[in-house]
Amino acid sequence: MAKAQKITLGKRPETFSKEVTFPMLDGSTGCVRIDYVYRTRKEHAAFVDSIQASVEAKANAESERYKKLAEAGEEVPQLKQSDLVEYQTAASVDTLMGAVKGWNLDIPFDREAVEQLVDELPAAVAAIVGAYREAIVEGRLGN
Repeated sequence: MAKAQKITLGKRPETFSKEVTFPMLDGSTGCVRIDYVYRTRKEHAAFVDSIQASVEAKANAESERYKKLAEAGEEVPQLKQSDLVEYQTAASVDTLMGAVKGWNLDIPFDREAVEQLVDELPAAVAAIVGAYREAIVEGRLGN
């Protein structure tokens, strides 16, 4: 067992890494090593607030657009499942782009790759975001 180290407050890392596992579609377990952006609990709360504000702003803009169409007597498009998935995907991509610095996948960490991950492996996204929240809010890193 490793000897415990004395802590030093105010000596914050820029990033921290965690191996994240999640269920794959075929029943196996997937794994990716994530390099997260370090945030304090307060900074994490502000980050989550900013993501929520962005989602709310987009929803309000769509609502205004529909309202204007209705007021003008024009046809208001029905919200489709594909629209909902598009909004959810954008929110997930924004969250991951703000929380993650990199990963050990064979493709570079960029917005396009993150969108592919969100589209193909939603369980990975939930696990990555959950592990981030747990590490920062609860202070647990474990592998």
